Amino acid sequence: MEYLINTLIVIATFFGMEFMAWFTHKYVMHGILWTLHRDHHEGHEGFFEKNDTFFLIFAIPSAYCFMTGIMFNDFRLYIGIGIALYGFAYFVVHDIIIHQRFKLFRNWKHPYVLAIRRAHKIHHKHLGKEHGENFGMLIVPQKYHKIQGEVG
Repeated sequence: MEYLINTLIVIATFFGMEFMAWFTHKYVMHGILWTLHRDHHEGHEGFFEKNDTFFLIFAIPSAYCFMTGIMFNDFRLYIGIGIALYGFAYFVVHDIIIHQRFKLFRNWKHPYVLAIRRAHKIHHKHLGKEHGENFGMLIVPQKYHKIQGEVG
């Protein structure tokens, strides 16, 4: 039973992080910390962006939960695992699949991947912090799925 509960904590945390990512992206990255997120929309030189510092916003609570969960042998370990798994998924989807920071999965034509790319492209059409849309990462509005007449 304990294994099942711990697994459910990991899964719930993973999916809860989609809301946290949406909320943070919309109200923090496009709000008070726009100075760190701006280069992601307006461009930058080099491989790294100031925007990459947001990795720490999610890595710190994950590391804290890992450490305290191990120290006290409790549920926080599984919350930390869920946050870390979401962070890994976010990295793969956002940095590798969408922005091609590493040249992998360049020709992936899966309908879900195409929908994620469409939604993110619409998000990036706004260079400023206002008038944005599609702030989530893994949950894509239905309108970005299969476009009529599209092949692939």
